[in-house]
Parts: sequence; structure tokens; C-alpha cells
Amino acid sequence: MLLLVDLDGVVYRGVEPVSGVAAVLAAREAAGDDVVYVTNNSMWYRADYVTRLEAMGAPVSPDRIITSARAMALYLRDLQPPIRTALVVGGAGLVHEIGDVGIKVVYSGDAADRWAANGRDAAAAVGAVDAVVVGLDLDFTYGRLACAAEAVRAGARFVVTNRDPVYPLEKGLMPGSGAIVAAIETASGCTPISIGKPGPLLLQVAAGAVGADVAQAVMIGDSVVTDVPAARAVGARSVLMLTGVTTRAEVAALPASDRPTEIAADAAELAGALDRLAGEPPV
Repeated sequence: MLLLVDLDGVVYRGVEPVSGVAAVLAAREAAGDDVVYVTNNSMWYRADYVTRLEAMGAPVSPDRIITSARAMALYLRDLQPPIRTALVVGGAGLVHEIGDVGIKVVYSGDAADRWAANGRDAAAAVGAVDAVVVGLDLDFTYGRLACAAEAVRAGARFVVTNRDPVYPLEKGLMPGSGAIVAAIETASGCTPISIGKPGPLLLQVAAGAVGADVAQAVMIGDSVVTDVPAARAVGARSVLMLTGVTTRAEVAALPASDRPTEIAADAAELAGALDRLAGEPPV
């Protein structure tokens, strides 16, 4: 099987691994499954994820990490007319991925510093950019908001990694990139294009990384807002982990057509769910 595995809330919460999940994935890979990670989180570069997952004992290689930042970079690279310069609101991973495809990056933190130092002139602080790219930014400020909104109003394409409302950490939920996107959308009056789940692009790119048919995949995620709909969008099956942002009661409240194929409360239940799915190939 091809396993498309979300990270935050599935393999780990913040810096804490979800007990046993890495071992389940390692066992599935040893049995012949392909494991590819698909995450809406754009803060870190692929190499950072490799280091982190290796330390947890999860099977991983750089070509098996498909982040929303990577998918964003590939999307922008192929746009016409070409994107030459982008204002990036987000973490180092997003900045790195955008730069990797040859696009000049204007970092929103630098633009906000110029905005504050020069009479709060957002247009002058940003300069001419072809796109405003937004991901999760833990240092988001009013100045960054002002600069991004001005660039969008001036005609830059508005593209975001995802619209996740929350981000799971060890001790609870934090605002996700969707909260930042909503602020820029409100201030600019423009609706962005979103690259990440629940759209199909991340899963399609991930399946392509191993030459597999995405409709034959199993998506393992923790969200009925992003992961399960993304699986449904590409015709894949899904396992919902109750280790992240979704409760069993929330799943029960969904129409039957919107529910995941399987539900797992922990690693042991995940292993059982994958055993069952391996024995029941998709129609």
C-alpha cells in the first residue's frame, strides 16, 4: 500500500512523538508499503523533517517529504506569467523552498522593519512583487499584515499553503496559518488560492514521488476538515487518528459519506486498521 501520512497530530504533537506510531510505520515499510509524509505545515525545510523523523525511528528520506511549502514552490515555478519575486509570510522552510525554485524572496519580517522605520509606507517597504505567499508564521505582526495586504491590493497573486484554523502542540491547540490568511484576506479584500489539504494537490504530488496511483493510497491524518476530505477528493481511503485535532464525537456527528474509512485512537488501533485495509484492496 501507499501510506500518505500527516505529521502534526499523527506522528507527533509539537516535540513529543505520538507513542508507537513511528514503529507502526517502520513495520509497514518493512512489509513493503510505501510511506510518504504529507503535511500542511510549511514552517520547516524537508531536511529538518528528515532529522526529526529519523530521531523518532520513523522511516523517511527527503524525497518522501511533501510539505505544503514544497508543493507551493512547484506551483509557483510553473505559473505563467512567471513569478520572479514573492513576498513570503511564513517560516524558514517556506522561504527556503521558494528560493530553491529560483524565485527571489522578500521576507515579510524585513519588509515590516522597513515599514516601521519609514513612516509606515507599506508600498515602499515591500516594493514590486509578483506574489504574496503565506504560511504559518509564529512571528506574525501588524506590520507584516500591513505589508502583505498592500502587496495583494497592488495586484500581487495571493497564494497560501493552507487554511488550517488550528495547529496542535503538546499542551493544546494554537492558531494555524488559516488565522493569518484570514487577517490578510480581510485587510486586502482578496480571496487566496490554497495549495494544501483539503485540496488534492499535496496528495497527488506525494503519490507521484513514488510513481503510485493516488487513488490506491491510504491517507492517515487527524482532521476531518483537511485530511479526510483530501483523501475523498482523490478517491483514496483514510484512517483518522484521534491523537490530534478531532474527537470521536465530532466524527460521529458527520454524515456517513464524510466519515473516514477507519478510526484509530492510538498506534495499536492504527496497526489494526492498516492490517484490515491491506486485506481489502480499494475497489
